[in-house]
Amino acid sequence: MPQTDALHGCHLIAGRREASMPDAFRATNPVTGAALEPLFAEATAGEIDQALRQAEAAFEADRDVPAERRAALLEAIADEVERLGETLVERATAETGLPNARIQGERGRTCGQFRLFAHLVREGSWVAARIDPAQPERAPAPRPDLRRMLVPLGPVVVFGASNFPLAFSVAGGDTASALAAGCPVVVKAHPAHPGTSELVAEAVARAVGREGFHPGTFSLLHAKAAEAGVALVRHPLTRAVGFTGSLRAGRALFDAAAARPEPIPVYAEMGSTNPVVVLPEALEQSAETIADGLVASMTLGAGQFCTNPGVVLGRRSPALARFARRVAAGVAATQPYTLLHAGICEGYQAGVARWASVAGVRTLATGAEGGTATPARAVVATVDARTFRAEPLLQEEVFGPATLLVEAEDESDLLDTVRALGGHLTGTLWGTDAELARSLPLVNALRRRVGRLIVRGFPTGVEVSPAMQHGGPYPATTDARSTSVGTAAIERFARPVCYQDAPASLLPPELQDDNPRGIWRMVDGTLTRAPLGARGAMQEKAQLDSSPSER
Repeated sequence: MPQTDALHGCHLIAGRREASMPDAFRATNPVTGAALEPLFAEATAGEIDQALRQAEAAFEADRDVPAERRAALLEAIADEVERLGETLVERATAETGLPNARIQGERGRTCGQFRLFAHLVREGSWVAARIDPAQPERAPAPRPDLRRMLVPLGPVVVFGASNFPLAFSVAGGDTASALAAGCPVVVKAHPAHPGTSELVAEAVARAVGREGFHPGTFSLLHAKAAEAGVALVRHPLTRAVGFTGSLRAGRALFDAAAARPEPIPVYAEMGSTNPVVVLPEALEQSAETIADGLVASMTLGAGQFCTNPGVVLGRRSPALARFARRVAAGVAATQPYTLLHAGICEGYQAGVARWASVAGVRTLATGAEGGTATPARAVVATVDARTFRAEPLLQEEVFGPATLLVEAEDESDLLDTVRALGGHLTGTLWGTDAELARSLPLVNALRRRVGRLIVRGFPTGVEVSPAMQHGGPYPATTDARSTSVGTAAIERFARPVCYQDAPASLLPPELQDDNPRGIWRMVDGTLTRAPLGARGAMQEKAQLDSSPSER
């Protein structure tokens, strides 16, 4: 472990350590239950205001920073996080109970996504530039010169997630995509891993200073009280919010943002049980293989993934019964798990108890009990499809190593059950090629309810790539049109602006005739990287030569 005096417990506001310390809290080791030093400050209203005013100042100061410099900042952040070395791994392990290998892998993902966004920013086509050159001779009315692109929103508030202390936290995907878009970021650290958050925040601040950006480009606030989160959302300078966590907390932030005099977008990833549909022919061929894969997926990371397969749906058959027996045997053989913190542990136990309270739900197997401070045993239970549809609480996420097997009477019953599902991040189909081709109504019903449709696989494991979609219909997220993973995430923190009949001196490089950045643009309805050239120059001259009355 690093020495406790290496951590200061202060907020980091525009590169300065701040802490009035009216209230404070400590992190807890979830394995031993021991409190960890030091004390961490609870953010005050004044500190929240200070962080967002500094973010607004940074937005104005660095509004026209070239893309190359912004890409260099993202790469510098990755470099600085890597330089934390074992100090970061050891503190994150102590605060989360996660093994070293998991933290090291997550650090690689964290730094990798910053470098991926750096590449995106440097290439530049993400701004979705569109140019419709003027047509002054068009009848019956001339067409003005129109040029459209995405521009950054302004200061973004990011809430660190508890289950990914690096990849969805201080320097997680929300921070990376917001900074890539050109938005300063104020992070509210998750109180379960404040020391990890502080170390990463200091690394980000060093990169901001090293690359010559305004210090308000990044700030970190500690807070355990829910009121601080609501205050961040309500602050008039906040322009957007990124959140990963529970449905209750995410909905509270969403409602607070909607109730503002000037509402703002909240991109909240909240709750998902990620249904897995297993069809009869696939089970006949591979029941044991699918069952073993399911157990491995549902217990990966103690089930503390937003893509954990929490419900499995199938049609009653001998193959489904064989599958259920194999899943039960796998769950019964699992060792005890340690959950990330006491709140998750209490929520998991309450969720399993909710299942048990419903008439018709039967527990098939449980794993071994453990003796850590936040223990969990794996659980698999079963229920018929009619009861599942009638009891809304059975669709609620149970965050941890638990899965509910839902048994449908026939094909129609299975389809009705899929249609009754709420929104989810993922949906998985196991079927033969011929079986899937015959099941298009089922496939289409599942597709309407998820953001990522998986065929013959499992949902845990989210590739950070341009094509990834990590979002889904409510209640999985507050906006199914967006993603929190992959390069398309940058679009959440930008908005379109159209320039009409603007002189060249006012146009950003992405919209200039000669296309100095060489990006892909939609010009007169055609995707091209070519400059407008002489044709564009002549059109611009015609516009400038004509009087306002003639236009």
